Amino acid sequence: MLEMLSYPFLARALAGGLMLSLCAALLGVSLVLKRYAMIGDGLSHVGFGAVALATALGAAPLTVALPIVVAAAFLLLRVSQNGKLKGDAAIALLSTSALAVGVVILSLTTGMNVDVNSYLFGSVLALSGTDVTLSVVLTAVVLVLFALFYHKIFAVTFDENFARATGVRAGVYNTALALLTAVTIVLGMRMMGALLISSLIIFPALTSMRICKTFKGVTLCAAVLSAVCFLLGMTGSYLYATPTGASVVLVNLAAFLLFWGLGLIPWQALRGLLRGAGP
Repeated sequence: MLEMLSYPFLARALAGGLMLSLCAALLGVSLVLKRYAMIGDGLSHVGFGAVALATALGAAPLTVALPIVVAAAFLLLRVSQNGKLKGDAAIALLSTSALAVGVVILSLTTGMNVDVNSYLFGSVLALSGTDVTLSVVLTAVVLVLFALFYHKIFAVTFDENFARATGVRAGVYNTALALLTAVTIVLGMRMMGALLISSLIIFPALTSMRICKTFKGVTLCAAVLSAVCFLLGMTGSYLYATPTGASVVLVNLAAFLLFWGLGLIPWQALRGLLRGAGP
């Protein structure tokens, strides 16, 4: 670990990755429970299309991708709220269209160069000091949001209509979640890649739900689990020279299988047997 941290680019990747993993896990709990688990995958495809456009124009990818992905998040939110198109259908429509646009733009201009590949598959070398700073700011905003408005986020997540009836401005919280998710996706694309960044949103929440039964328990477990899985994945990537994004996903998969197995164990029955066998 100390040897890995002696390299500045790996230290930046570790710091930025831990921050982004924490943000993605916290946001992912609400998104998964609201059946918006695939919004990360859809927005990452939009991000790839935006990066392709930025490459063709010779502009900074982050400058172009961030407003486009944020706009796409708001569009998905508005379409789903209107009820004319289901959330999963809207995500599939937008993501495949954006991916196709990106591929066509690249084929007509620069082609698949190193910069585009780093956004598509991820690269620890692509994470800059500015990205780490933005990740810290994003993490602070997400933590403050959950600390100050935990009960309202809980209400909006489980029963949005009831939350509106009790005076909660559900639209504001949905907008905040969409905005923060879009920023997390754009920043995480540089390291995890557009094809894998959605795993940081989906896996920790689904894994935590295998054994935790309360919203608070799932949220806390997902945050810790996401950070630990990223740390293990990053370390494994360094030791075995494997792609960082893929390594993190495989560790998350292993954690999911472990928690799934633990969730099948009848713990209450075991406690009863142990008590009955006691003196």
